[in-house]
Amino acid sequence: MAKSPFLDAIARHMSVRRYSKRTIESYIYWIKYFILFHEKRHPQEMAGVEVEQFLTHLAVDRKVAAATQSVALNAIAFLYNRFLDQPLQGAENFRRAKKQRRLPVVLNRSEVARLLNAVPETSRLIVSLLYGSGLRRIEAVRLRVKDVDFDHHQLQVWLSKGFRHRLVTLAPEVVPQIHSQIKKVEYYLHRDSQNPNYAGAWMPDALSKKYPGAQVSLGWQFLFPSTRLSLDPESARLRRHHVDESTVNKLIKKAAHLAVIEKHVTSHTLRHSFATHLLESGADIRTVQEQLGHQDVKTTEIYTHVLNRGARGVRSPLSDLNNS
Repeated sequence: MAKSPFLDAIARHMSVRRYSKRTIESYIYWIKYFILFHEKRHPQEMAGVEVEQFLTHLAVDRKVAAATQSVALNAIAFLYNRFLDQPLQGAENFRRAKKQRRLPVVLNRSEVARLLNAVPETSRLIVSLLYGSGLRRIEAVRLRVKDVDFDHHQLQVWLSKGFRHRLVTLAPEVVPQIHSQIKKVEYYLHRDSQNPNYAGAWMPDALSKKYPGAQVSLGWQFLFPSTRLSLDPESARLRRHHVDESTVNKLIKKAAHLAVIEKHVTSHTLRHSFATHLLESGADIRTVQEQLGHQDVKTTEIYTHVLNRGARGVRSPLSDLNNS
């Protein structure tokens, strides 16, 4: 399909409502796929039956994961309910993808310490925040200088998953590293300001109008800036964006190898470890839910299963053989 004015209109509609670039790209992908699947019929000519057929195709023919099918459904629901203002009805009887419940991979405290020590000192702070504050990778790279609350030892996370804001704990041990990082940001900002083409940090349109000049203030700069300037694909203006998410993944993968950790370690593994270790230390599940930003406590309860070692705490009879 050539570049579509219809898809462009959806993307602009989402952008105005401050959906993240990642969400916009994902929704556009699935809406485009839905249209192509039905031989380029306009969505207004289709309804619940066609949506059911498409979602069943994903589960049966494509064998996508349940989470992937759910994203596709969310995209199509947005298309009808929010963009076309044509409430989606009669799309409940599709074949659902099989959802396999998997326990999260969790590092013990010794493994976390080894992993962090294996990360180069210049990059250790961002990895430390994934574990120490339970941040998602995208939340860490999007942090701005102003989001650090030194007085209350907390971080402000804005427009996270589900468009929710939250406050998360900040370990006092990383405060000196954050001060050093801010000095690095300050250096970049001073150097960038000498460039007449520099347009400052990216900000949503509404905020850039509300706070004129904030793009070039220290507080609005990304805490983990990219090492180079780049053109904003939306406005073609010269900016310094945050580090790429893939950089964080590569850091963690290499550190896990150097630390000789056999478990499959990703950025989310550190978030899982944060939650599990909080519960081990006696934090109540509601507190952990708030720290993680889970809308439903049932999502957080998965970590209680990790703590129930030995199949819900049942003692194996093998352990008693030496005593008989």
